[in-house]
Parts: sequence; C-alpha cells; structure tokens
Amino acid sequence: MLHQKWTQNNINTYANTGLYLTHGRSNRVIDLSVKIGGLKFANPILTASGTFGSGEEFSHFFDLNHLGGIVSKAVTPEPRIGNPSPRIAETPCGMLNSIGLTNAGVKQFVKEKLPFLQSLETKVIVNVAGKTIDDFSTVIKNIEDAGGVDGYEINISCPNVKEGGMAFGVDPIITGKITGQTRNATDKCLIVKLSPNVTSISDIAIAAENEGADGLSVINTLVGMAVDVNTKRPKLATVKGGLSGPAIKPVAIAKVFEVVNAVKIPVIGVGGIMELNDVLEFLITGATAIQVGTANFVSPQISEQLVFDLKNYCQKNSIQTMADIIGSLKI
Repeated sequence: MLHQKWTQNNINTYANTGLYLTHGRSNRVIDLSVKIGGLKFANPILTASGTFGSGEEFSHFFDLNHLGGIVSKAVTPEPRIGNPSPRIAETPCGMLNSIGLTNAGVKQFVKEKLPFLQSLETKVIVNVAGKTIDDFSTVIKNIEDAGGVDGYEINISCPNVKEGGMAFGVDPIITGKITGQTRNATDKCLIVKLSPNVTSISDIAIAAENEGADGLSVINTLVGMAVDVNTKRPKLATVKGGLSGPAIKPVAIAKVFEVVNAVKIPVIGVGGIMELNDVLEFLITGATAIQVGTANFVSPQISEQLVFDLKNYCQKNSIQTMADIIGSLKI
C-alpha cells in the first residue's frame, strides 16, 4: 500500500472534489459525488436544518467546504420568536426540542446570513417554512432576487408550530400544492422534507414527486413527550416536541426504505446519524445522501469527520463511486 503524507492543500482539494487516491499503483480515484436533480454534491454528507445554524457558527471548527452541502435553519416570511422555554429536553439516546422555527425572517436572512453562505464553495440549501401555502414561494422569491444559493428544502413537517408545519405534511393534496407553487418559483434544486408522523409516507412522497420535487428528505422529527417525575410537569413548555437522535434511526431507515421503493427521485436520509456505520446504513438502504443533525450538538466536527471516514471506508473496500453503495441492500 502506498503511503502519502497529505498537506492541508491536498486534503482541501480532494474534499472539495469528492476524489481521493486509493491504494495500489493504479492511482484510481474515488468519486464521492452524488446528484439530486441537476445539482451535484461533492459528497453525500450534508447538515440537517435547525442543527447547524447558517453554517457560520461552525466555520470556526472546520472548513465547511469539506461537506457535500449545508442546509440552513428554517427561514419564514416574517420573524418568528419561537416557543417559550424550556424547549429542549434530553432523552435516552436522543433529545426533544420545541424551538418553533425561531428566525429573523427572510429579509434579515438575506441581509445578515446570506452573504456568508454565498461565500462558500459547498452547496447551500435553504430550508423554507411558513404558516400558509403562499408563504413558501414568498420566501423563495425573496432569496431568488438576492441569489447565491443552490436549492431549497421545503419544510412541511415541523411538529413544533401551531400553524402550518406538520399539518401540511400529512395531506398529499396540500403537499402537492406547496410543491407545485415552489417549483414554479424556482428552477433550482427543490427538496421536500417529509414527516414520519403520517399514515402513509409513500402517498406524501408521491404527491411531492408528481409536482416537481427533485428530492425528498426523510425524515423530520417524531412527535415525543417527556415528564419530570419530581414536578409532575412536562419537560417542554409546549408539552410535546420533536424527538431526534439515535433513538429514531430505525424509524428513519424504515421510512427511507419505504420511500425509495415508492418514488424515482433521490432520497436524503435523516435521523440518528452519529458515526460512519449510520451513514452506510442509510446509503445501503437506498438514500442518495444523508443529513447530520443532533450529532452536531455533541461534536461540532462530526460532519467533516464523516466525510473523511467515508473516503477511508471506500479506499479500504475498493469502492470507486457512491453507486457501488447506494441501494445495495440485499433482501
């Protein structure tokens, strides 16, 4: 096996292109890139909305351009204060949150957050949320005027808001309407984020696909609740919240399996990813890419580490492209 001492420039170059030299004298390369719609990601490791801010908060820990992409915190037409505290509670193998889509609104996002995102080489996806069907396209149009992003993730599945949110994502007809309107608002990559809190996630996925979605993020958080046995009160001010972390991974894997067998567009696996084996599990099940969420709170550098871990895994196992892994499940 050839041993080569990598400089930081070498690492940056290969991280940005998704290529990495393998062992042996053939100088083969590993192509980690994946495509969703017409958008090519250097590798399949993305961050999940709501766990990575606008990226700038994590830029002090590592070079964000090593990632396949960044998904921003949710952006709404108007500022949102969010839910009252307490709005985070730890649970065994996970956490509950009821943040409530806190953000400064699209105008402030364009003014304060977008310039940093525009400076990145990695792909930038903006998560979009709203209280009405029209809100989603309103946000997109404002950002389109400013430019500098690569796509949008339509959040029809947040369980922590009283208006909109998950209420949209449980109805195939409404899902179709929102997807169609947002599709008309942009020609950029359009991803719809689905809720696991539905009777048939396949029906929702098909509705989004039929109206022009390029990809689907599967899944958002599960509805959960925790009680303080000493005070006999719910641990969250909103009583219930969204459960995330390792506890939900088996559910996420099952939903990804269901969706990839129902639609032809790419699926992004989300839920409980903490280490390389979790990434591989989603890819083998059929996900084209993954998003890292709760793990970012535990280890700010985890997303970058997963990129390097995936490269090393491919090198050791003579894997040249992601197509060799994606959908390789044997039943």
